[in-house]
This record gives sequence, C-alpha cells and structure tokens, in this order.
Amino acid sequence: MKKSIIWLTSYPKSGNTWMRMFLANYLMNTKVPLSINQVHRFGLGDSIPRMYHRVAGKEIDTTNAELTLALRDKVMRGIVANNADINFVKTHNTNNRAFGVDLIDPKYTKLAIYIVRNPLDMVLSYARHFDLSHEEAVQAINSPENANAPDHTSVWQFLGSWNDHVRYWTEAKGFPVIVLRYEDMLDSPQENFGKALTGIGFDVDKDVERLERAIEFSSFKELKKQEDEQEFVEKSPYAEKFFNKGKAEQWRTDLDPDLVKGFGKPTKR
Repeated sequence: MKKSIIWLTSYPKSGNTWMRMFLANYLMNTKVPLSINQVHRFGLGDSIPRMYHRVAGKEIDTTNAELTLALRDKVMRGIVANNADINFVKTHNTNNRAFGVDLIDPKYTKLAIYIVRNPLDMVLSYARHFDLSHEEAVQAINSPENANAPDHTSVWQFLGSWNDHVRYWTEAKGFPVIVLRYEDMLDSPQENFGKALTGIGFDVDKDVERLERAIEFSSFKELKKQEDEQEFVEKSPYAEKFFNKGKAEQWRTDLDPDLVKGFGKPTKR
C-alpha cells in the first residue's frame, strides 16, 4: 500500500478550490480553460457520502458522526487501493482527532498542500458562504468545536478553530507540508503555484509557459466569468455565487472594527 494521498487542505474559504482549479488546468495542459464543473475529476473529497456508503456495503446514516468516523480508515484505504503514485484529496478537516479517530492518517499520506488566508478576510467569505452574520462567523471560527454538519453532499467535517486548524496542519508530524499564503498566491502566483508543483514532483522550469497558462486559466477573473455563464456545482445553497471578490485586505472596509479587535491582529504581510 502506497502513501499516495496529497491533501489539498485549508480552512473553508481560504483558496482550496483555487488550488484545485490550478492543478486541474496544469495536469490537463489544455489550450483553453477547463470548465469549473470538471474540477471534481481531479481529486476526491474525503467527506463524500457515497464513499462511506460503499465501504459500509449499505446506505448509512451520515448524520451519525461516530458511525462515519468508524468507516473513515476504510475510506482512506479505498482511495489508496488504486496503487497510484498520487491521489489528490480535498479536505477541510483539521489534522487532529474526532471522537478518538485520526482524521488525517500519516500512513496514507504522501504530502499536504496547506493554504492559509488572513482570517479577517477569510471570515467575510465564510459568513457569505454559510449565510451567517459577521458576528456569527467570527464566533464560529474561534470555536474549537466548529464543524460543518452533514448534508447530501458531505458527511461531518471537523474544523475546530481557525487558530488550531493552522497550528495542527503546519506542525504536522509524519509527512511534509507545503504551506502557502493566499495573499502570496495573489501577489506572486508563479512563485507560489510553482512551489506547490515542485513539492509534488514536477520540474516547473521545463515548461514555464504551461505554468503561466494554468495560472491564467484558474485566475479569479476566469473562474468568475465561467460562473456567470454556468452555475458552479459546488456553490453554497446560501450564496448567490461561489466566487465573489477574491481580494486581500477587504476586512479593512468590510469588517466592523470591534470584530477586528475581538478576533485578533491580521497576519503580517
């Protein structure tokens, strides 16, 4: 059994989908942008209900957190059973335990690409995505008990607080972690997306044009244009659009100063 899982991970609304879009365009290496609704072909999510039904051999109650967690190891073994060198897997789960179960097991893990975003900007997107007030969103991401409840698209996802999520992932033991800052990806995309590819094992210098094309094809401008033309299947039912602004420093004008003081200082630039 190979350690083949490359986790594409972040706290929600921190750039995970952006990275997946980039990788999909890079791997396909097409001359036109890949459809936003084709990204699911390039990597699984670790919380897809059908995977848990499959390993259980029957339909299960995915609202039962302990039941789904008891099946998690079988789901991970099912992912790596294809004997591929690499299996990209998206997750928002914290790199910790839930109900005594390891959410991220090093024995299946090759690498993690972790994206961290200034939480003061992230919380604005988080609020819009989950239809929360800014106050409710700040309270949620500060809670060590924060989790996404299951629905028809996902089993339970255990996030924990933003601070803990960042700490548990960036201090991971048993596998390497490539840490990228969302703001750096905006400012220096070639350097930072190239860093991810190099960590995976690609020789970026062999085809710089391919890198630049994938960056262009996964740019916020391109993704927003596509969503204006076709509904994105991963869009939250609570939000009109998945891709909103995608900028840094929005908190300075959009977040109440009292919430800024209550949450903490922004990450350093």
